[in-house]
Amino acid sequence: MNNFAFGVKDFFAEKPKLRRNDAIQNFADISNFLFSKAPKFRDNPKCKLYYVTNGSWLADENNLAIISSTTEDLKNTNFFSSVEFEALGAREISKLYRETKNTISTSFVFTNKVVLPDLPNITESYFGIIPISEFKKILIDENNNLRNVFYDNVRDFQGIGNPVNKNISETLNGDNPELLTVLNNGVTIVTSFLKTSGNKFTIKDYQIVNGCQTSNVLFNHIKENTFDNLNLPLKLVYTEDEDVKNSIIIATNSQIAIKREQLQAMTEFQKNLELYYNAIKGDGKLFYERRSGQYRSDSSVTKSKIINIQNQIKAFSSIFYENPDRVTTYFGSIVKQNIEIEKPTIFNPNHKYIIYYMAGLAFYRLDSLFRSKSIDTKFRKVKFFLLTLFRMLINENKLDPVFMNSEKRTTEYCQPIIDLLNDKDDTLKYFTKAIEIVKFSELDIEDKQLIKQVNFTTMLKEAFRKYKIKTDIS
Repeated sequence: MNNFAFGVKDFFAEKPKLRRNDAIQNFADISNFLFSKAPKFRDNPKCKLYYVTNGSWLADENNLAIISSTTEDLKNTNFFSSVEFEALGAREISKLYRETKNTISTSFVFTNKVVLPDLPNITESYFGIIPISEFKKILIDENNNLRNVFYDNVRDFQGIGNPVNKNISETLNGDNPELLTVLNNGVTIVTSFLKTSGNKFTIKDYQIVNGCQTSNVLFNHIKENTFDNLNLPLKLVYTEDEDVKNSIIIATNSQIAIKREQLQAMTEFQKNLELYYNAIKGDGKLFYERRSGQYRSDSSVTKSKIINIQNQIKAFSSIFYENPDRVTTYFGSIVKQNIEIEKPTIFNPNHKYIIYYMAGLAFYRLDSLFRSKSIDTKFRKVKFFLLTLFRMLINENKLDPVFMNSEKRTTEYCQPIIDLLNDKDDTLKYFTKAIEIVKFSELDIEDKQLIKQVNFTTMLKEAFRKYKIKTDIS
């Protein structure tokens, strides 16, 4: 970064000291020519610097000092009306990439509305009712397909058989469909761009953060029927603040049963983890279900290959923290004590994604062995204990949590296990050994109270060590 900053300052220096190649000299000639026309400028140019790395951007004291010093030095040249210096790491790049995929815009008429009072970090907000004919412009694209407007939703469409969705459908099909206006909570839209001209609204980069179920039921019905004369409650919030957006999602979903772990779906880490899973090719391809039910209607996705947040947490915790007794029975405490804290030990923003994928792959392979009856299905009840033993059989040493943010250390630890998991014979061999250890321990896996106890895990780990000595496994 320091070299980059020095290079930029030298580029605009009256007497540059760095040697310039042909390309840089050409740009310098263009710059000098433009500045020679400065008397004709309406305003001085803006200078924007972007330092981009595929590593982690750390806003530490030294990096911030470089940014501050460079910005100040460039301002002092009096060449620029403003100077901006932005640093981007892997997470920031991923976020920008996702935004390119979710960029949508639409215009609609919003007549029956009230302007909500000024609120912190919210540019504008409105509440009112909107005709279905106008809501369709928000919901459906020009090809009559559902727009990608639920990416930031905690849950995807839960199906027409869901009790809430069934009630909405019955209202639409009933004698008084107009009651939808008062019976439904409506939808909440958060947008990062809003332009108004009277009652005409134009929004861009928007998401329906609450009302996914209502929207999908309406979409299914308006393909066959006309409900243009019906009205739907609508709350529209214009903000660019991510924290405000997340607060709105939590608040507007508080009236329905949302599991605590599902609220993780909104985080940057979860969105990037989903991208990581999507990048995997071949037989090890899995689908990370960040939002509950997001693959429900996708016939191209093999349902057994879906790893939801709950199973991701359980598999990860069993493999890396060796606490299968807790994930089996006390899952809520895992979420509270390891995720809902200032510096989480699960889904930590600095963790590398490969450790989560490895855990998800191990869970999938074990589940596949049970489904094919390659191993005795009676051991399903101790499957997370088997995941702990499986990892111990391959590498008895746990990955130190200190190194979970190291690309090098996590790859060195996880890649051999991933390679083994992608060999079906080796996978079966190691999980068979894990079951042999459970049998060797002579612990009663039918005792539900016993497997809830940490002592069950302790005794299994002790049985592993004795089994290792007896069989001389390596």
